[in-house]
Amino acid sequence: MSNNTTYTVAGMTCGSCATKVTEAVSDLDGVTHLAVDLATGTLVVTGEVEQDQVREAVTAAGYQVS
Repeated sequence: MSNNTTYTVAGMTCGSCATKVTEAVSDLDGVTHLAVDLATGTLVVTGEVEQDQVREAVTAAGYQVS
């Protein structure tokens, strides 16, 4: 069964920012789907992936996540 987890991402200001977050998280093992919403500053990840891994990937891409 896949989990759906929503994160708040701070610092995204343009489409390129959303693309960087998407690329960073989509590379993680266990991610089956993800959606980044620039307008609301949210990231929704579906799959079997640890929340710490998602947070680390977003942070490594240069953004803050909660």
